[in-house]
Amino acid sequence: MDPIKVTPAHLARFGFTDNERTEAMAGPDGLRLWDPVARRPADDDASAVLDTLYFAADPDLALFQLHRLVEVAGEEVRAAVVEDKALRRRLIGTLGVSATLGDLLVANPDDWRELLGEQNKRAAGYSTRDVSTVPLLRSGYRRELLRIVAADLTAAADVEVTMRRLTELADATLQAALAIAVAERGSDEVRLAVVAMGKCGGCELNYVSDVDVVFVAEPVGETDTETAMRAGSALAARMMEICGFVAWPVDAALRPEGSRGALVRTVASHLAYYRKWAKTWEFQALLKARPAAGDLELGQHWLAELQPLIWSAAERPEAVDEVRAMRRRIIEAIPRAEVDREIKRGPGGLRDIEFAVQLLQLVHGRADESLRTPTTLAALRALIEGGYVGLADGEALLRAYRFLRVVEHRLQLQRLRRTHTVPDDPAGLRWLAHALGHRPNAARDAVESFRTEWVRHAGEVRRLHAKLFYRPLLEAVARVPSEQLRLTPDAARARLDVLGFADPAGALRHIEALTGGLSRTAAIQRQLLPALLSEFADAPEPDRGLLAYRQVSEKVGNTPWYLRLLRDEGPVALRLARLLALSRYVTDLLIHDPEALRLLADDTELVPRSAATLTEGFAAAAARHPDPESAINAVRALRRRELFRIACADLLGLLDVTAVGDALSSVIDATLRATLGVTAALAAPLDFAIIGMGRLGGAEASYPSDADVLFVYEAPPGMADDAASKAALTIAEELRSLLSRPAHDPPLGVDADLRPEGRQGPLVRSLGAFQQYYTRWSKIWEAQALLRARLVAGSESLGARVLELADTKRYPDGGLTREQIHEIRRLKARVDSERLPRGADPATHTKLGRGGLADVEWTVQLLQLQHGHAVPALRTPRTLQALAAATESGLLDRAAAAELEAAWRQASRVRNLLTLVRGRATDQLPRQGPDLAAAASVLGGGVEPQEFLDDYLRVARRARGAVERIFDGA
Repeated sequence: MDPIKVTPAHLARFGFTDNERTEAMAGPDGLRLWDPVARRPADDDASAVLDTLYFAADPDLALFQLHRLVEVAGEEVRAAVVEDKALRRRLIGTLGVSATLGDLLVANPDDWRELLGEQNKRAAGYSTRDVSTVPLLRSGYRRELLRIVAADLTAAADVEVTMRRLTELADATLQAALAIAVAERGSDEVRLAVVAMGKCGGCELNYVSDVDVVFVAEPVGETDTETAMRAGSALAARMMEICGFVAWPVDAALRPEGSRGALVRTVASHLAYYRKWAKTWEFQALLKARPAAGDLELGQHWLAELQPLIWSAAERPEAVDEVRAMRRRIIEAIPRAEVDREIKRGPGGLRDIEFAVQLLQLVHGRADESLRTPTTLAALRALIEGGYVGLADGEALLRAYRFLRVVEHRLQLQRLRRTHTVPDDPAGLRWLAHALGHRPNAARDAVESFRTEWVRHAGEVRRLHAKLFYRPLLEAVARVPSEQLRLTPDAARARLDVLGFADPAGALRHIEALTGGLSRTAAIQRQLLPALLSEFADAPEPDRGLLAYRQVSEKVGNTPWYLRLLRDEGPVALRLARLLALSRYVTDLLIHDPEALRLLADDTELVPRSAATLTEGFAAAAARHPDPESAINAVRALRRRELFRIACADLLGLLDVTAVGDALSSVIDATLRATLGVTAALAAPLDFAIIGMGRLGGAEASYPSDADVLFVYEAPPGMADDAASKAALTIAEELRSLLSRPAHDPPLGVDADLRPEGRQGPLVRSLGAFQQYYTRWSKIWEAQALLRARLVAGSESLGARVLELADTKRYPDGGLTREQIHEIRRLKARVDSERLPRGADPATHTKLGRGGLADVEWTVQLLQLQHGHAVPALRTPRTLQALAAATESGLLDRAAAAELEAAWRQASRVRNLLTLVRGRATDQLPRQGPDLAAAASVLGGGVEPQEFLDDYLRVARRARGAVERIFDGA
């Protein structure tokens, strides 16, 4: 019986177009992938290979090159392709996208082994290769390029990683070529730095490109400059020659005077040229400068010397027009037949994005150093972060840039030649669409899918290029009339004098920065500022309020919602002005989380979230991140938002001091719970509990409060004590470490000093160890500390047993003995005499001063220790609840209780406010100055500062009298 003839349909489903050739190469006499009799793959392994071939850019080419490679390299290649899925994807992907790379693999049949094994763990560059000669360097470059291509095509590396790896390979090649040149010619007379420019300088190199460089040289020792420059030129020329043979041409045309200028120059010679002769485009080119090879210290010195010139270039009257004119000339130089297909130079192409970003860098980078990066994507991200480019616009440009660079990479890979033009023939378009991952479906073919995506990105780039390059950076709000609200310099100066600004000239500079120009943003700022200046003037330091407002506006002022929110949402602008003028703490939080400003629009948004809501939200945020640092960064960001919410509500008078303490404690609780959830996963499973102590345990946390805690664990059955202790220690140490890492949010210290034996004792203890310690060795002050103990995170059952143990010590049967009462008095006397900081005023120290927090809390805790065993209502970690219970049970007269409560509330409020005002922890109420004025403004209902101080001293004095009476009568 004659064999069944294979019809094109059977092999066409794998993407092949040449049926006879495919049958010959894939059939029994070829790669043995296809059974022509059964009209199907030869076996399951063959099916997997054919499926992979289908996803190649050109299945016919991939099969052809694979067949050639097996012929020259042997059956080992076929076996590896069949058995090793990762190799199969890398090798077939490479063979199907690049005829040139396929030819190189066939010509060098051992090179396919470079694609074996784990690729991402291999060092970049030539660290594992000998590249000491030109042939070795050429071979090494080819093999490293093969690895990069394979990672790119299999999505093991995205386009940014690919560009970075190509740049790293270029840097290593420049260094290796220079080393060969030095070995041949010597370098005793000259120091030579190779500064990468263009795409290489920007760490965004593509597959086939000239590598732009500038050479900087300095004489060594007593060598004269002329001799050194000759030696440097010889080294540079030889290095360029080697690189041209090994990989790509090295182009030094961006040097001063271009191809007519000296190949190498000293730093002084470069500076002289750039100071006197350089044009704007040359400074624009220097944005990409990056020392890449040779004497890197010299390269960094050269770049540092040029920085002032680069970042003052935009101050030239003609600078912006010159950059724009250069872009127009580039477009005009494109052949008319290619202009719509040029993804690099054409409208909507890469150059549109790069020129827009570079112009913004030149203009705004003078004052904002975060924009000083040679990498386009990094610069664009910095522009977004700085508010110079809107988030939506910036994200569109980021997506477009990445897409266009991938297209450019695929075009260049086909023949390993420099090209940026999309083909116009059907076969070429189909190949490109397949190389980019597009496949036909029921709705459209692959080419149509590619065209749709390309047109969308190019259109976005054209639109945004025009918006950023030729018009104001962002249009934040609709145009509004502003003639009647215009703050002219003369009117502003006169008003600032009247309003009491300490530095009217400095304030005027802030106003001019906010309102200068004809943009819509400036128009709305001119409308808002007259009202805001009055609000600033009501604060103790108006200048600080205006400065803070400018800082916030510069951070977010170009975002569409910012000024619209201030203009249209009634309370927001005046609230923001009051908060910025009063509080460094709020200003710092807002600058690092501008979106939090939206909370000021609605009172309901300023209501603190419940502990349950916070716990759920923080845990969910942590769960979205696989690594602990990212998870806790997310938790800390949420904590920062909640601190802003509470601080604003506090300063605006929407919360009393107990609600503030409860809310801050709930935030700490949620933070510890979420962090414990992350760190507990890092160790062996066991019961673990965090017991809150101090102000956290009493749910009376203040803004500067650390989290005072005890760490307790219990090993599960079968776990050795040493293993359990080690696991618990890992959990606790990781928790403290993650929460103490430097970040923009206020720090949360996790303090375990109240544990048995203090800092000398183990950080974590088992429940049994706690029980043994408290039974045999604990002192009365430790029983006093346990009065505030409360489970805040971890195992509820373990926490309940810890608190049961604590009850036996903090509420002792029969109360306190005379000796214990005497010991508490002695300790209190030591606190009064020894713990007050040197130079502190005991009359106005909110924590340790007379009538301060310590006075009230020690008094209440004395009553709890004495009577807690008999009065259940005293068994609470909260100070005011215990005080109320003591009053209701007749242990305190109501007058004394009222004096103690008033002092506690007053000291807590003042301590919180001082932290909010200064932006850092402080316990001392000053007797004069702006901080006292702020306290009087917020807490005193508008009374004069001296009157507020007198009230504070009177309340504290009365409370101190009550404290002394209670201690004396104990």
